[in-house]
Amino acid sequence: MYIVLGIIVIVIIFIIFLYNRIVSLNVRCDNAWASIDNQLKRRTDLIPNLVEMTKGYAKYESETLEKIVSLRANSISEKAKQSEEVSKSLTNLLAISENYPELKADKVFSNLQIELVGTEDKIAYARQFYNDTVQHFNTTIMMFPNNILANMLKFKEKEYFKVSDEDKKVVEVKL
Repeated sequence: MYIVLGIIVIVIIFIIFLYNRIVSLNVRCDNAWASIDNQLKRRTDLIPNLVEMTKGYAKYESETLEKIVSLRANSISEKAKQSEEVSKSLTNLLAISENYPELKADKVFSNLQIELVGTEDKIAYARQFYNDTVQHFNTTIMMFPNNILANMLKFKEKEYFKVSDEDKKVVEVKL
């Protein structure tokens, strides 16, 4: 009788451990996604300042940035595509700014440029961290015996932050 009760207690403790591990990884994935959102928001907040700076110097750049500001997305794949479009446009803007010595020399513009480059680096890191976290979560819920509990509790695989083949091409800067 004590042996059966001991086995039941061990099984319950094991199930609780598995459940807590899966929930913890699920929350970590959500947190990693929130980090990407946070950095994308930071970039979105910086861009209007660049728009104002470039309006006096070049019509093309400000139109490009105004288009970027107006982009909105909801799903992970939409945000991935939007993020890549914004990155390409910012790359073009920073390269084109070379043609405008007054703009390039402006301290405020230079500071904004440094902030955007730093933000782009943080976004790249946040994407990688998110994908690593998703990989860990997905692996955990697919492995035995975790998969039994994950299926019972309806945990589903998370979507990776993916970039389309088109967005992987080298950005062509036209001056």
